[in-house]
Amino acid sequence: SLDKDAYDITVISPTNYFLFTPLLPSTTVGTLEMRSLVEPIRSVCRRKNARFLQCEAQELDLENKEIIAKDDQGRTYHQPYDRLIIAVGSQSMTFGVPGLEHCNKLKTITDARETRARVIDCFERASLPTTTPKEKEKLLSFVICGGGPTGVEFAAELYDFLVDDLPGYFPSISRDEVQVSIIQSGDHILNTYDKEISSYTEQHFSRSHINVITNHRVRAVAEDHIVYARKPTKDDPNPEEKILPFGMCMWTTGIAMTPFTKHLKEQLGGAQKNARALETDSRLRVAGVPDGSVYALGDCSTIMNPKLVRGIVEYFEEADTNHDGVLDHDEFAHLSQALIRRFPHTEMHLSKAGEIFRMYDKDGTGSIDLDEFRVLLSDIDQRSTTLPATAQVAAQQGKYLAKKLNTLAAHSLGMPGNAGDGGSVPYDEALARFHYSHLGSLAYVGGTAVADFGDGFLVKGLFGAKYLWRGVYWSEQVSFRTRALLALDWTKELLFGRDSSRF
Repeated sequence: SLDKDAYDITVISPTNYFLFTPLLPSTTVGTLEMRSLVEPIRSVCRRKNARFLQCEAQELDLENKEIIAKDDQGRTYHQPYDRLIIAVGSQSMTFGVPGLEHCNKLKTITDARETRARVIDCFERASLPTTTPKEKEKLLSFVICGGGPTGVEFAAELYDFLVDDLPGYFPSISRDEVQVSIIQSGDHILNTYDKEISSYTEQHFSRSHINVITNHRVRAVAEDHIVYARKPTKDDPNPEEKILPFGMCMWTTGIAMTPFTKHLKEQLGGAQKNARALETDSRLRVAGVPDGSVYALGDCSTIMNPKLVRGIVEYFEEADTNHDGVLDHDEFAHLSQALIRRFPHTEMHLSKAGEIFRMYDKDGTGSIDLDEFRVLLSDIDQRSTTLPATAQVAAQQGKYLAKKLNTLAAHSLGMPGNAGDGGSVPYDEALARFHYSHLGSLAYVGGTAVADFGDGFLVKGLFGAKYLWRGVYWSEQVSFRTRALLALDWTKELLFGRDSSRF
């Protein structure tokens, strides 16, 4: 979306392709080919007359406005910039668990290739006549650490392989011999979805003989087994540890900073307080950068939500136009709209002003006083969460930032200024803040899919839900080429089954 005539664009990345990560689980058992999920960066750059450098960003020289990058030969390169967009993603969170080198992950195309080889290798070795029953049991145990969308969809793809392809490819292995286990520290899997979705998925997995272990944490990972235990409680502060052998263990829990973002966080000192992502203001400017010329989006960043209750007196007095010490319905409605414009994350809490007014008018006087208003703002602060680290958020942030930079270039309103809400630079402060519109969360659960579109609109395993899930992801591809490849892969899977070759 960036105007190629307004900017000289340089893209720096250690890989020369864009990877559509939401569909990575489908590559692990041969449903999709990995080539179908990647788009060469140079083909995207060609449309924008952009320059591409296959280097890895190491650190940022804020004073001289330069990126220090390193090529695969270890040679450094300094790239100057006027405006910098950081979109380096994240890496897996370890939570201090020892032995994660024995786990597979699912962040990159290399991870997907290694996982696919490991899965097929487990089945090939288990089918050998020289394999003992004990070794076979271990090889056919697949453990997934983390019950989020990635872990759930990987389990679902394994289930499809077991049902559709295992009998034909490996007749010496029965479905009952294969154990798939998900270990989740929370009360439910898919805990960012509606509870009905979580419950449905757990019941669906139970019917599919997928073992879901909730309220347990991984203590350690060894070469061929995992050590886990129930979360400590007051009644049981030292729960008994359990051992679960595996042929393959998948680690899908949490996100952490990459070395580049971690180094930048240390550079910016006290302005950056989040341990997992770079903090930005509501215009996606990185907090702590003096001239506001550095932006961040996607998994590597998180938007700071200001505590509304700190400005309670200011908001209340501005809204109380007749100065009677309370807010009537009209004053509250105008205040709600003003707060939504200023703080977009409040829209989901304040959009239905009439209902909210009646809910917090505790004494039934037809007005809201300062104490009732304080309770309202405190509740909003408690319920406000950071945006999820999903492709949907990153895509909307990318479109917002491109539109914003195009506007700035078109109006030529000056050089960048102070970052942070309430800054003194009129050109940036006058533009709209980023507003995330949740279009729904989808997950494939094996044979069907689930979706949470918000406001109670849920899809739980309906006929055709699988194709709704596929259709949404198909429409989000960056080129006709990848759309065509996905359609071909799904057709081949339907006609010929999954590709079980290991290479």
